[in-house]
Amino acid sequence: MLRRKARRGREHPGDGGLDDPLDDPLDAAQERRVRAVLALGGVPQADLPDGVQQVRLRLLERAASGREAPRDVSAWAAVVASNLAMDWHRAKRRQERLGERLAALRQLEHPSGEETSVLSLAVARGLDELPDAQRQVLVLRFFADLPVRGIAEELGIPEGTVKSRLHTAVRALRARLHEDEVV
Repeated sequence: MLRRKARRGREHPGDGGLDDPLDDPLDAAQERRVRAVLALGGVPQADLPDGVQQVRLRLLERAASGREAPRDVSAWAAVVASNLAMDWHRAKRRQERLGERLAALRQLEHPSGEETSVLSLAVARGLDELPDAQRQVLVLRFFADLPVRGIAEELGIPEGTVKSRLHTAVRALRARLHEDEVV
């Protein structure tokens, strides 16, 4: 379908091709998911729109190059967003802590009680301390709600590796929460 839209957009601009704002390759739910993955991956609030646009661009480039659209665009977009978040971390060298960004984002969206804020900060700090590969599978599994098989397919790694990384990440996060006496 994306290939057909891309072809139509090249042949007849303005008749419903990719130039048409109604033909956004990401629907609203997918965009929210991409934003959540980027935010949980440590991208600052101010950079979220750019991250969403990068995901759109990669999806459109994929279609324009003649490759088939991903079977599950939502899962594909979540993985691309996760990879973008990892790239951002490497480029910025973690100038700001994930905990502060996540806490600020959560307070803007859902003002909550002190207990919830403390838990959110503790989880964010725990995520920040995880190695990139563990944080990536944890965010994709629990925040993007991808199944283990889907994560393995999208990242190109065995399911066992995903399970192992998840187990290690959850154990480390749980230890951190107990250490901080949050749970």
